[in-house]
Amino acid sequence: MLDHITIDVADLDTSGRFYDEALRPLGITRLYAFGEKFIGYGNGKKAFFWIGRRGETPTRAHIAFAAPDRATVDRYFAAAIAAGGREDGPPGLYPEYHPHYYGAFVLDPDGNNVEAVCHLPPEAGGDGPTG
Repeated sequence: MLDHITIDVADLDTSGRFYDEALRPLGITRLYAFGEKFIGYGNGKKAFFWIGRRGETPTRAHIAFAAPDRATVDRYFAAAIAAGGREDGPPGLYPEYHPHYYGAFVLDPDGNNVEAVCHLPPEAGGDGPTG
Protein backbone atom coordinates (compact mmCIF):
# COMPACT_ATOMS: atom_id res chain seq x y z
CA MET A 1 0.00 0.00 0.00
CA LEU A 2 1.28 3.46 -0.87
CA ASP A 3 1.55 6.18 1.75
CA HIS A 4 2.57 9.02 -0.56
CA ILE A 5 4.21 9.81 -3.89
CA THR A 6 6.44 12.68 -5.04
CA ILE A 7 7.03 13.74 -8.62
CA ASP A 8 9.74 16.10 -9.83
CA VAL A 9 8.71 19.36 -11.51
CA ALA A 10 10.75 21.95 -13.39
CA ASP A 11 9.03 25.01 -11.89
CA LEU A 12 7.41 24.64 -8.46
CA ASP A 13 5.33 27.83 -8.75
CA THR A 14 3.90 26.95 -12.17
CA SER A 15 3.16 23.36 -11.20
CA GLY A 16 1.76 24.46 -7.83
CA ARG A 17 -0.74 26.77 -9.52
CA PHE A 18 -1.73 23.97 -11.92
CA TYR A 19 -2.28 21.36 -9.18
CA ASP A 20 -4.06 23.86 -6.88
CA GLU A 21 -6.80 24.19 -9.52
CA ALA A 22 -6.73 20.77 -11.18
CA LEU A 23 -7.07 18.74 -7.96
CA ARG A 24 -9.72 20.90 -6.30
CA PRO A 25 -12.70 19.07 -7.93
CA LEU A 26 -11.32 15.83 -6.47
CA GLY A 27 -11.33 17.27 -2.95
CA ILE A 28 -7.53 17.41 -2.88
CA THR A 29 -5.94 20.68 -1.74
CA ARG A 30 -2.54 22.13 -0.95
CA LEU A 31 -1.72 21.30 2.65
CA TYR A 32 1.98 22.02 3.01
CA ALA A 33 4.79 23.92 1.33
CA PHE A 34 8.44 23.58 2.26
CA GLY A 35 10.22 26.62 0.90
CA GLU A 36 11.12 26.43 -2.74
CA LYS A 37 11.48 22.63 -2.64
CA PHE A 38 8.17 20.80 -2.06
CA ILE A 39 4.38 21.20 -2.01
CA GLY A 40 2.15 18.56 -0.43
CA TYR A 41 -1.48 17.88 -1.43
CA GLY A 42 -4.12 15.78 0.26
CA ASN A 43 -7.33 15.93 2.24
CA GLY A 44 -7.68 16.41 5.94
CA LYS A 45 -4.18 16.72 7.39
CA LYS A 46 -2.51 13.95 5.37
CA ALA A 47 -0.53 14.89 2.27
CA PHE A 48 -0.22 11.92 -0.07
CA PHE A 49 0.72 13.65 -3.32
CA TRP A 50 3.85 15.81 -3.42
CA ILE A 51 5.56 17.84 -6.10
CA GLY A 52 9.19 18.83 -5.70
CA ARG A 53 11.92 20.81 -7.36
CA ARG A 54 15.11 18.86 -6.92
CA GLY A 55 17.29 20.56 -9.51
CA GLU A 56 17.26 17.55 -11.81
CA THR A 57 15.53 17.02 -15.12
CA PRO A 58 12.02 15.86 -14.24
CA THR A 59 10.99 12.39 -15.33
CA ARG A 60 7.56 11.74 -16.82
CA ALA A 61 4.99 9.99 -14.65
CA HIS A 62 1.41 8.76 -14.91
CA ILE A 63 -0.70 9.43 -11.85
CA ALA A 64 -4.38 8.46 -11.53
CA PHE A 65 -6.62 9.98 -8.86
CA ALA A 66 -9.84 8.19 -7.92
CA ALA A 67 -13.08 10.07 -8.48
CA PRO A 68 -16.40 9.11 -6.87
CA ASP A 69 -18.41 9.57 -10.06
CA ARG A 70 -18.19 10.58 -13.72
CA ALA A 71 -19.30 14.15 -13.04
CA THR A 72 -16.26 14.63 -10.82
CA VAL A 73 -14.02 13.31 -13.63
CA ASP A 74 -15.60 15.89 -15.94
CA ARG A 75 -15.06 18.69 -13.40
CA TYR A 76 -11.43 17.62 -12.89
CA PHE A 77 -10.82 17.73 -16.65
CA ALA A 78 -12.35 21.20 -17.03
CA ALA A 79 -10.36 22.55 -14.06
CA ALA A 80 -7.09 21.00 -15.23
CA ILE A 81 -7.46 22.40 -18.76
CA ALA A 82 -8.42 25.84 -17.38
CA ALA A 83 -5.31 25.70 -15.17
CA GLY A 84 -3.08 25.28 -18.23
CA GLY A 85 -3.01 21.51 -18.70
CA ARG A 86 -3.02 19.90 -22.14
CA GLU A 87 -5.57 17.27 -23.13
CA ASP A 88 -4.21 13.75 -23.40
CA GLY A 89 -7.55 11.94 -23.49
CA PRO A 90 -10.96 13.56 -23.02
CA PRO A 91 -13.47 12.48 -20.39
CA GLY A 92 -15.19 9.30 -21.46
CA LEU A 93 -15.37 5.55 -21.29
CA TYR A 94 -12.15 3.64 -21.95
CA PRO A 95 -13.51 0.09 -22.36
CA GLU A 96 -10.09 -1.23 -23.35
CA TYR A 97 -9.31 -1.08 -19.60
CA HIS A 98 -12.70 -2.40 -18.42
CA PRO A 99 -16.35 -1.74 -19.37
CA HIS A 100 -16.97 0.98 -16.74
CA TYR A 101 -13.59 2.75 -16.81
CA TYR A 102 -14.48 6.45 -17.09
CA GLY A 103 -11.41 8.63 -17.14
CA ALA A 104 -9.87 11.89 -18.30
CA PHE A 105 -6.18 12.47 -18.99
CA VAL A 106 -4.32 15.79 -18.82
CA LEU A 107 -0.64 16.60 -19.26
CA ASP A 108 0.65 18.89 -16.50
CA PRO A 109 3.20 21.69 -17.16
CA ASP A 110 6.03 19.10 -17.13
CA GLY A 111 4.30 16.56 -19.37
CA ASN A 112 3.21 14.20 -16.58
CA ASN A 113 0.00 12.36 -17.45
CA VAL A 114 -2.44 13.16 -14.65
CA GLU A 115 -5.71 11.27 -14.73
CA ALA A 116 -8.97 11.20 -12.81
CA VAL A 117 -10.91 7.93 -13.03
CA CYS A 118 -14.20 6.47 -11.86
CA HIS A 119 -14.49 2.67 -11.96
CA LEU A 120 -18.13 2.41 -10.94
CA PRO A 121 -20.89 1.36 -13.31
CA PRO A 122 -23.85 3.73 -13.63
CA GLU A 123 -26.11 1.51 -11.51
CA ALA A 124 -23.59 1.70 -8.63
CA GLY A 125 -23.67 5.50 -8.55
CA GLY A 126 -20.72 6.05 -10.86
CA ASP A 127 -22.79 7.86 -13.44
CA GLY A 128 -23.37 11.09 -11.58
CA PRO A 129 -25.32 13.86 -13.30
CA THR A 130 -23.40 13.66 -16.61
CA GLY A 131 -24.82 10.28 -17.67
